[in-house]
Parts: sequence; C-alpha cells; structure tokens
Amino acid sequence: MTHKEGKEPSISQAAAADAAGEETMGKYFGTDGFRGEANVVLTVDHAFMVGRFLGWYYGQEHKAKIVIGKDTRRSSYMFEYALVAGLTASGADAYLLHVTTTPSVSYAVRTEDFDCGIMISASHNPFYDNGIKILDGNGQKIAGEIEEKIERYIDGDPAALPLAVRENVGRTVDFASGRNRYIGYLISIPSRDFKTLKVGLDCSNGSASAIARSVFDALRAKTYVMHDHPDGTNINENCGSTHIEELQKFVVEQELDVGFAYDGDADRCIAVDHLGHVIDGDLILYICGKYLKEEGKLNRNTIVTTVMSNLGLYKALDGEGISYEKTAVGDKYVSESMLTNGYSLGGEQSGHIIFSRYAATGDGILTSLMLSETMVEKKTTLHKLAREVKIYPQLLKNVRVQDKKAARENPKVIESVERVAKELGEDGRILVRESGTEPVIRVMVEASTDALCEKYVEQVIAAMNEEGLIVG
Repeated sequence: MTHKEGKEPSISQAAAADAAGEETMGKYFGTDGFRGEANVVLTVDHAFMVGRFLGWYYGQEHKAKIVIGKDTRRSSYMFEYALVAGLTASGADAYLLHVTTTPSVSYAVRTEDFDCGIMISASHNPFYDNGIKILDGNGQKIAGEIEEKIERYIDGDPAALPLAVRENVGRTVDFASGRNRYIGYLISIPSRDFKTLKVGLDCSNGSASAIARSVFDALRAKTYVMHDHPDGTNINENCGSTHIEELQKFVVEQELDVGFAYDGDADRCIAVDHLGHVIDGDLILYICGKYLKEEGKLNRNTIVTTVMSNLGLYKALDGEGISYEKTAVGDKYVSESMLTNGYSLGGEQSGHIIFSRYAATGDGILTSLMLSETMVEKKTTLHKLAREVKIYPQLLKNVRVQDKKAARENPKVIESVERVAKELGEDGRILVRESGTEPVIRVMVEASTDALCEKYVEQVIAAMNEEGLIVG
C-alpha cells in the first residue's frame, strides 16, 4: 500500500494502510528472520532443524547448494555448525563465507547460483541475542509461506524428513573467496576514487570489521577506523549505528570529512558530517535521490520510503520534483515495492538503504560508498548536501492496550486523531499504527516544535485513557 506524488493520506487512511502492512508474526519468524536470545529463544536444536528443512526443501530435485555467513557474536559459530550439520544431514552442500555482512550473502546467492543463503546475525541487538535470516535465490528475504513450512517442521516430527546416507551426505566447503569477490564488487562501483576524503568508519565490532576498511583503502580514502576489534561479546556495545555519539565525537576530534557507522551485520548505515551532525536514512535518501536524478539514474523519478519517514523529507522531495511512495514499516516492504515497480532507491530512517541497481537488500557499506561518491562528484561537504532538508521534530510513544484493533477504531480516538491532524495542517502530521509484535499502539506526531509534538501525542493518549483502552 503506497501513496504517490507527495500527497499525504488522511490519518484514517494512513493508520489503516500501515496496520494492513504490518506482517503477522509467525511463532518463530518475525519481519527479520528467527531472532532471540541464544539458547533461550533460539537454540542449537532450532538451527539444526532449520538446516534440515532447507537442505531437504531445496534438494528435492537436485543437490542443494546453500551459502552461510555470520557476524561476530560468540554464539554465531555455534549456530553455524548446527546449521551445517542440518544441511549436510539432509544432503545439501554448505558453503561458508565465515564472518561477513548480510549483503555479501545476498550478493553471493545472486551471483554464484546458490539455492538460498543464510545469515547468522541479530543485527543491532546485543551480543547475547542471535538470529537466522534466510535469503532466497534472488538475495531477498524468503517468502512467508516457506517460513511457515519451517515452523511446522520444527513443531512436528523431526524424523519426517529423510536423512542423507553414504555419498549423498552433503559437503562443507570453505568459501572465503566469495567474500573477497564481494569486496571487489564494492570497489568497482564508485565512478572515481576517494583520495580527497578523510573517512571515519565505526564497524560496530561486527561484520563490517572484516570488510569496510579494505574497501575504502582500495579507493584511496584516508581511512580512520574505530570499533573493529570484535571479541564475541562487544558487538554493538556503545558503538555502531545505534550509538552514533561515538562516531560524532571521533569525526570532530580527528577533523574528518565524513563518518559512517554500521550495525552488527552491516546492512544499514548512519552517517556523520564534518561538524558532527547525524545524517540519518531520510537525509541519505534525499542526498542520493537528488544525485541519482541529476545523473539520470533515478528510475521513474521515485524514491520508496516508509510511513515513518520525516515530513521534512517529503517537503524537500516535493521541492526537487521527486516523487515518492510510502510503505508499511520494514525494509521488506520497501524492497517489495521497489521490485514490483522497478524503482532504484528506497529505504528507512534507520539507515536500511537499497540501491536496486547494485544490491537486492540494504547494504551499509554500499550506502557509504554512494554518499562518498556524491560528495566527491559534487565537490562539497555532506553538511551542505543535507542542509536543504528541514527535519521536523518527531515524537513517538508506545501505548500498551488491551485490544489494538479496538483502540485504533475507537470513535473517540479517531475523533481526537482527526482533530490533531486538522490543527497541524500542512505544518505537521500524526500517524497512529498498530505494532506487529506487541499489544501496542504507536502514536507519532511531527510538528514545528518539540512542545507541539508532546501536546498532540498526549491528546491522543488521553483519549485512549478516557475510553479505558490502556493497560496499566
């Protein structure tokens, strides 16, 4: 469900569209794979059974080839071995990229004729969490129906699938060369080198530690790196895209031109300009979208965003004559819209940015390369490129309710929301949507001041409270 040409839907439309777009969570798989605390929510038995099913599912008509990557969490090795055991026991060959990024797994699947790819990572979560992301033959997240089949197998009879025997048992293959090919691919993308740039990289003690520096060094940037010494427990710990203050300080102290912070599996990127200002996903979309349009590479003159993108982005895009579509929250929905409509750029505030010409998923290192190229080609600073966008103050509050649907459709709540929307007019917006994973209603307001955001969010929450909809 999307909206074009900068036309903001009514609040009832926006809420309904977003609620409809929220993915129904499975028992084990959510919007970003099977994720939870290692050996508490996600266990080695689960990983083994996921491997068993995938090895059988993709090997029904031929010997399956499945590639696996992992991040730097201590438990990632444990899950890697469990997955390999399951895959090979079902007769599939498992190819190991070792410590690498999620987008590198996507790239390997697309270019090396694998049946699917598996990434072991919990992204920006703390080290004790982990996850299993499964990518299809196109390098994108697998279809929900396959996840449902995996869940049924996990909860069913483990002996339901045949075990491979004798020469049919699968092999395990060292595939570090696949990661090296991905690095070479990244280096080939920019149209010129970065010898004029002093670049800071915060690798989050995660997957980017194995790749990012070598890419920027090869492009002749003066590269300064922090948080690139993973020890299994320090991934995302006070570093990376979720703790951007570390990079802000580093860029200013080292007098760098730009800084890039990645998350644990490096599928997202948040930037920092030379003054230490944060350049989030919305600003990245604007900067890269405008540049691609000037280069004649912005397909259908459209950028794909989610409904949570800032109003300031839309006003700036309107000013540049760039169209946009809005999807439900989640890079999965952004990717689906891009694939369906042939768009070349889309993403989220969080820094998941997809450049469909080069990748099938969000890629933090690729995003930093595209921003660097824009700075070099335009001969200007990231600060000047971003200052054309006036970001509106935004406040989001989560309200725990007894019944999400009843709360969202309550007449008094709808009346309160519509009153706020009318008062905000063209100088703000309100969005009320259901969480896809919790009994929570999310109330978000953008306005010209923080005080107005607080006032209007509290008005809607007060209406919910008066109607007895709030728990606790």
